[in-house]
Amino acid sequence: MMYEKQQVQMRMDMKNKISSNFNNNIRENERKSIEAERLEIVDLSGLSLESLPNPTLNLGIICKLDLSNNNLQIIPESLIARLLNVVVLDVHSNQLRSLPNSIGCLSKLKVLNVSGNHIESLPKTIENCRSLEELNANFNQLSKLPDTIGFELTNLKKLSVNSNKLVFLPRSLSHLTSLRILDARLNCLRSLPEDLENLINLEILNVSQNFQYLETLPYSVGLLLSLVELDVSYNKITTLPDSIGCLRKLQKLCVEGNPLVSPPMEVFEQGLHAVKEYMSERMNNGGTHPRSSPKSKRISWVGRLVKYGTFNGRSRSSSSTGHRDTDGEGFIMPEYRSIDGQASPRYMGMFSPRRLFSPRNYHTR
Repeated sequence: MMYEKQQVQMRMDMKNKISSNFNNNIRENERKSIEAERLEIVDLSGLSLESLPNPTLNLGIICKLDLSNNNLQIIPESLIARLLNVVVLDVHSNQLRSLPNSIGCLSKLKVLNVSGNHIESLPKTIENCRSLEELNANFNQLSKLPDTIGFELTNLKKLSVNSNKLVFLPRSLSHLTSLRILDARLNCLRSLPEDLENLINLEILNVSQNFQYLETLPYSVGLLLSLVELDVSYNKITTLPDSIGCLRKLQKLCVEGNPLVSPPMEVFEQGLHAVKEYMSERMNNGGTHPRSSPKSKRISWVGRLVKYGTFNGRSRSSSSTGHRDTDGEGFIMPEYRSIDGQASPRYMGMFSPRRLFSPRNYHTR
């Protein structure tokens, strides 16, 4: 009898021990989960830091790091290289003059904010951040962007580089097919890339306040079929490209502060609809004023391209030969699909529809 009681007691003790260990493991896992959750987001903003302390935690578990509003002049290469799971990195409003090359190790980075610093150039390794969707580099000292940045950051949706010293935007930007917002105002831009038509998702383009530097817009601006807002105010533009008449989704056009001759001011006074109609008719008449040619001769070269099958455009008119929109808003472009060229970047755009909309002297040398 005594033996049986001992066995029962032992089984009860073992059961209690197992239950206790199980509960302890649950509490430990909960504690670790809570601790990990606290460490996922690290906020060191607004602490007047001049340098970063040696980290005592595993940097690999951080998904968001906020170092904004400090006095940092440098970010250690080794620290950035260990942020393997960071998705958001915010270092705006510091005293940084450069970014570490190890920024290219951040393969999961989606949002990078480096605005309000003294950065003169972005490291070429930033092209390795292929998950990047938003890049904010406003209010720096940038004089150029990496030449091939557009070939690699194919997921980029928002690029803000306003208030810098940019003279040109790299031609590779035309390969940012996911880009929705491009803000390049308050720079020293002298021109825009010619091949903009691949920016099929671009909705907002702001190149205002380049003042005396920006004098013309490329014809390919009119091939930005998703464009909703276009701001070119306070530049030195005298003539808008006729292709703007094709921007069917355009809802906002800002042109104030330019010495515009075409379209004339009386057209702008009638509203955006009148501007698009005016530009569309100019394009359909080979760049002449719509009232300057006899009606019998007003057959557009775009219409001829459609007639002979050279260009797959379509009109909102039910007529098979009609080439103009019945409501006067201009020629309807088909959805443009980029050609996955296998040639080198210098030949990209060789088969671009921009060739059909460029001035006749485009190929002259």
